[in-house]
Amino acid sequence: MVEVGLAVVCALVAWSAAAALGARAYRYPGFAVIVWVGSAAAAVIALSAAFPASLLDFSETTFRLFQIGVGLLGPLLLGWGAVEYAVESPRGRFGTRLVVTTLTIVPLVILTMDRLRGRYDTDYPAASEHYDVIPMAVLALVHVFVLVAVVWGAAAAGLRMSRRPEQSRHELGVLGLVGLAALLEILVSRFGLGTLGQFMMLGAVASLWVAVVRASAPPRRGGRRRGRGRDDEDDFFDDDLDEDEDEEEPVRRRRRRGDHDDFDEEPVRRRRRRGSRDDFDEEPEPPARRPSRVQGIITIYTLKEGHEDLFDECVEEVVDEVSRREPDTLLYACHTVPSSPQQRIVYAIYRDRLAYEEHEQQPHMIDFMRRSVRHVVATNVIELSLAGAAAADALPDMLMPR
Repeated sequence: MVEVGLAVVCALVAWSAAAALGARAYRYPGFAVIVWVGSAAAAVIALSAAFPASLLDFSETTFRLFQIGVGLLGPLLLGWGAVEYAVESPRGRFGTRLVVTTLTIVPLVILTMDRLRGRYDTDYPAASEHYDVIPMAVLALVHVFVLVAVVWGAAAAGLRMSRRPEQSRHELGVLGLVGLAALLEILVSRFGLGTLGQFMMLGAVASLWVAVVRASAPPRRGGRRRGRGRDDEDDFFDDDLDEDEDEEEPVRRRRRRGDHDDFDEEPVRRRRRRGSRDDFDEEPEPPARRPSRVQGIITIYTLKEGHEDLFDECVEEVVDEVSRREPDTLLYACHTVPSSPQQRIVYAIYRDRLAYEEHEQQPHMIDFMRRSVRHVVATNVIELSLAGAAAADALPDMLMPR
């Protein structure tokens, strides 16, 4: 009777967890969270099939349902979600989706149609006791993929430790719980383990629950960081560029006021592009930029709930880079919306269309778009053409106080 009671508890816990995780995925949408909810649903199928089997013995139907839920779909979706959660490479995620599609369709057909052998009882059945070589081979392939996926996600999160230590530690904690849930399900699928297997399934469901809760609520910062070190992101630039910043500051201030007549900033810009302060007079003059109207861009970001501070941190870093390295970006400001906390409005003014195109190709902008996409639900871009304007001389100092 102990096994029957545990089977009832396992089924109820799985149903409750799946329902709660589904509601959480609705409130905090994310592809990885949705995939993990699918893994919880697979556990529901397996444990629901195991409940009547604890009374009447397993049969071919309940055995197949149990192995498809615990041995195939449950771990497979856990590994897939780990990649979607931690790996930022679009190609890596796309390739993983192709592999997951293959590892779902082919093993599902084999596990459903292959002939079974052996006798059944009320304990969780081990896959090797009833499946032949081919089904066991495809299950082994799926389990190896799950291991590789979780390790890949953990490695991707670990590589970001130097840039985002708090977020990386949070991601590693989530992936550790996901890996634990996958390991417990794989062990139960391959070895059964009787009553211990029932407790292990409870542990797997609990680990998955905590992982989804943590993943949908990323860590918040107490405030935006000011004056933080940027050694890891500035290694690309040598010391000469840092020394040039003091020399270029008057140039930026003159350009913001519209005063270009008595200061020649071209040598400074050429030195920045070459990374050297010597012999710049020997370089031929660049072609003159054709006069054109300034270019304005408004970008409206709708953020995921709970991701506001992480997005603001990305914006703060890119604002610093724009101020330091883009003299033709006349204004770059991010605004919050008091009536809509999950919206951010970025307003930018560029000297001309070419300045806007150069801004979009800057390394710090490419990195910003790559990092911020995981915090954004929707983005709207509005291009502006200047018809008339008036601005105070002190506007740069008011927007970016030193």
